[in-house]
Amino acid sequence: MTQTNPVDLSVFGDAHRGTLAERMGIEFIEAGPERVVGRMPVEGNTQPYGLLHGGASVVLAETLGSTAAAIHAGPERIAVGIEINATHHRSATSGHVTGVATKLHGGRTLATYDIEITDEQGRRVCTSRLTCMLRDR
Repeated sequence: MTQTNPVDLSVFGDAHRGTLAERMGIEFIEAGPERVVGRMPVEGNTQPYGLLHGGASVVLAETLGSTAAAIHAGPERIAVGIEINATHHRSATSGHVTGVATKLHGGRTLATYDIEITDEQGRRVCTSRLTCMLRDR
């Protein structure tokens, strides 16, 4: 993976930020209404493949997808509800995992994103689909 500078998302507001995401070390690499890319360290993960590791992958997937939806919504709308479905493929135990959220649909009331989380070898860790309901502010 090519090293890039983290993206400053403060121009989009702080709705995507949260204590858990910050504690987990999630950083944004690319951010726009069609695609959001971020990464998270997993160095020292000794949890075997399973629910606990999957929870971390879902936090990364949800953070990326909801950020993309907030960017898509813009200042006149707000994201109000999220549905996420995730499939876990393997555990990542070292380095970073990278997530890419790609827009499938973006309308006035719904935005849907496919999210793929991969390890440093490019192997899928988790695949997700996130749908976010939007409403006027």
